[in-house]
Amino acid sequence: FVMRTFIKSWIPQCLWILRSPCRLFHGCNRHLTSQIISHYDSINQCKKEQPEYFNFASDVLDEWSQLEKDGRRPAHPAFWWVNEEGEEVKWSFEELGFLSRKAANVLSETCGLQRGDRVMAVLPRVPEWWLLNVACMRTGIVFIPGTSQLTAKDILYRLQASKAKCIITNDTLAPAVESVVPDCQFLKSKLIVAKGRRDGWLNLKELFTVTSADHECVKTRSQDPMLIYFTSGSTGSPKMVVQSHSSYGIGFATSGRHWMNLTPSDIMWNTSDTGWVKSAWSSVFAPWMCGSCVFVHNMPQFKPAVIAETLSRYPITVFCTAPTAYCMLVQQDLSRYKFTSLKHCVTGGEALNPEVMAKWKIQTGLDIHEGYGQTETVTICANMKGMKIKPGSLGKAVPPYDVQIVDDHGAILPRGEEGNIAVRVQPKRPFCMFSEYVDNPEKTAASVRGNFYVTGDRGIMDEEGYVWFVGRADDIINSAGYRIGPFEVESALIQHPAVSESAVVSSPDPVRGEVVKAFVVLTPAFVSHNQEKLTRELQEHVKKVTAPYKYPRKMEFVQALPKTATGKIQRKALRNKEWGK
Repeated sequence: FVMRTFIKSWIPQCLWILRSPCRLFHGCNRHLTSQIISHYDSINQCKKEQPEYFNFASDVLDEWSQLEKDGRRPAHPAFWWVNEEGEEVKWSFEELGFLSRKAANVLSETCGLQRGDRVMAVLPRVPEWWLLNVACMRTGIVFIPGTSQLTAKDILYRLQASKAKCIITNDTLAPAVESVVPDCQFLKSKLIVAKGRRDGWLNLKELFTVTSADHECVKTRSQDPMLIYFTSGSTGSPKMVVQSHSSYGIGFATSGRHWMNLTPSDIMWNTSDTGWVKSAWSSVFAPWMCGSCVFVHNMPQFKPAVIAETLSRYPITVFCTAPTAYCMLVQQDLSRYKFTSLKHCVTGGEALNPEVMAKWKIQTGLDIHEGYGQTETVTICANMKGMKIKPGSLGKAVPPYDVQIVDDHGAILPRGEEGNIAVRVQPKRPFCMFSEYVDNPEKTAASVRGNFYVTGDRGIMDEEGYVWFVGRADDIINSAGYRIGPFEVESALIQHPAVSESAVVSSPDPVRGEVVKAFVVLTPAFVSHNQEKLTRELQEHVKKVTAPYKYPRKMEFVQALPKTATGKIQRKALRNKEWGK
C-alpha cells in the first residue's frame, strides 16, 4: 500500500503509517532511545574512541527504525514534508529505510554507479533529496549537493571539478545541465525528479515502480568520503570540501543534543536551502542522530508570513533559520500568531544582531541560541541549552574542539585581544573536521597555522571563554590605523527604527586610506524622509551606541542588499563596487 500511494502521486497526501501500536513513552523507553544519542555524544566528548567502521544509514537510521518497530520511539514521523498547496509527505524511519534502499538500487543498478563515485544533486526542498542523500550513504557514493540557484556556468564548473558521474536535478534546471553536458566527459548518467519524461534522462519516479527495495548497506570506514561541498573563498573559484562518514555522521551528536536541544520527541524545522551545508547539519544529521522528526516546507521563496503561519499551524518544537530571516520575522506583527509547540530556537551562518534577539524574545518569549561553524567543520561554538546567553556572542567551544584566538603565526592571544578564530588540530586532529580541499593541497596546508586550523574569521574570546565575532578576515576595515569589524556597526545601525537592514564595508578615502561605508535599507515609515538629515541622524546614533571612530562616514540608501542563495549578505560585492573592482 505504501509504495502504491508513493508511485501514484510522488507527493501523496500521507505516506506515513504507524505499523506498531502506539505506546506510551515510558522512562525505560526514553533510556533505551537515548543510548544512541549518548553513545555518539560520548565519542564527541572524547570519552569513547571513534569506531573504525561507521555508516549513518545502517548505524543510526536503521537503529532508530528498529526502535520504532519495537515501540520504543514516540509516535512521530521521521520525516514530514509540506508545501503551500497543502500537500504532505510523512515517513517513519522504517519507510525512510524502505524508500532509500530503492533509491540506492536506482543509483547502483540503473545508473551503474559504484562505491566512491560522485553524484551531484541540484534540487529544491523535495522529499527525493533526503532519499538520495541516504541512498548515497547506503552505497558508499559521494553526495555533492548544489543550490537550485546555480547557473549553467556554475554547474559546468562543479561537474568538471568534481568529475561527477551522475547529476540529479528537476525540470527547471534540466535545460541548463543539457547546455553543458558536451563539456563534461566524466558524466555517465542524468537522473530527473519530475512527473513527465524527458529525452536523454532517467526518470526517478518511473524507476521507483520497477526497482527492488532489497539492498544491503555497504560497510564504510569512518574516514571514507561521504559528502563534498563547494565553498566560496575570498579569492579564486569555489573549493571542494570533503566530509567523511564519521565527521558529519557522528560530529553533530553533541550539538544536536546540547545546542539544538533535540530528543526523539522533537519536530525540527530548519529553513535552509538543500544546497547549503546547514541543511546537512540541521535537516539530516543532528535531528536524525537524535531520533527527531525532520520537518520541511518546500517554500520556493522566503516569505516571513509563511514561516509564521507554519510555526503556528504545525507542532514544530525546534526552529532554525538564518539571522537575516529572524530580522525579517521580527518586523512582522507576530502577536497575530501563536507558536504553541515551539520551545527552542537556533541560528547560524552569519552573526545575529543582539537587537533582533531582543525583539524575538519580546514577541515570542524565546531566546535564540546562536551557533557558529563552517563547511569545513561541525559546530565550533554555540550558546548551548542551559548556558547563560550573552547577546551578540557565538557562545563557547563545542566538544571535541579546542577553540582559541590566535595570531597569524598560530600563537594563542590573551583574552580580550582580537585575532583569528581557530581550532586546535595538533597533536591530534579532531575526527569531525574536513578531510581536505580536493585537488588543492596548497589550500589545505594554508588553512593551518602552527597547531591550529584557522577559520578565516576574526574574533575575541572573553574571560569566561565566550567567543565574539568581529568579521571575516577580509571584511575588516582599517581606517587610519583603527580596525573596525562590520558586525559592530551593523548591530548599532539596526537599533535605530529607520533601519530595516544594513551592510557595512570599506570605501576608499584619500586621507584615511579607507573609511566605513554603510548601505542601508530603510523601514517603510522612513522611506520618504530627507536622506541628508537621516544620514546625519544615523551617524550620530552610531557614535552614541558604539565607539565614535566606528561611525559610517559614508552612507547610501538602497532598496535591497546583495545576498547569496543562502541569505548571507554579500559584503564582498559591495566592497568591490566601492573599490571599482
